[in-house]
Amino acid sequence: MYIVTGVSRGLGKAIVEELLGLNKAVIGIGRSHNFDNPNFTFLECDFSNPNSINKLVFPKLVGHVTLINNAGVLGEIKRMSDQSSLDLDQVLTVNVLSPTSLLHSVYSKVENKNNFTLVNISSGAANRAIPSWAAYCASKAALNMLTETFYLEELEKENHPIVYAVAPGVIDTDMQLEIRSADEVNFSSLENFKELKDADKLFSPREASKRLIKLLDMPFTGQVHQDLRGVD
Repeated sequence: MYIVTGVSRGLGKAIVEELLGLNKAVIGIGRSHNFDNPNFTFLECDFSNPNSINKLVFPKLVGHVTLINNAGVLGEIKRMSDQSSLDLDQVLTVNVLSPTSLLHSVYSKVENKNNFTLVNISSGAANRAIPSWAAYCASKAALNMLTETFYLEELEKENHPIVYAVAPGVIDTDMQLEIRSADEVNFSSLENFKELKDADKLFSPREASKRLIKLLDMPFTGQVHQDLRGVD
């Protein structure tokens, strides 16, 4: 059983397509979806409202359960001192609070904790400050730390879930389009991202999803932090 968030587009949609192609049972969570498959169950939820997570009603979670927290937002591409109202609260809610609340909810329903896999989709921005992405960088750094701490806490309890914080690389999604549409006055790295697109150095969502599934098929070594650019 797979649970995937942010299934309406981009990487989340591609992950679901890949899993359904492998005849896996998938619960998709998001604001909308375009799937018509007997193995797919949709639960509507807006991650900007963490209280909606508490209202989710899951079918019985049997067998090995894999939670892929993919949903996320970039936030306003602008330096903090130039923002009329800081977007930190919104970005941290969607990128940190809601996925962690969902983990708490799902994990509590898994009877055998050794039959659980967590994948939190992180970013290289978790480890590198990018001007005009303060909230996004902070959120992904926080998500990384929460992911690793969860893993260590469960080991202390003699549980052995598989836990990953995965940097997926630069993927050709709507988020990248949003980045390339930014005003250069507000975003000093604009040309770098345009060059990646022009040089065809972006992963397609399908390629990234295939690499993620390949990672999940590999033996878990205890290395929580992973980068899909190293999976081929």
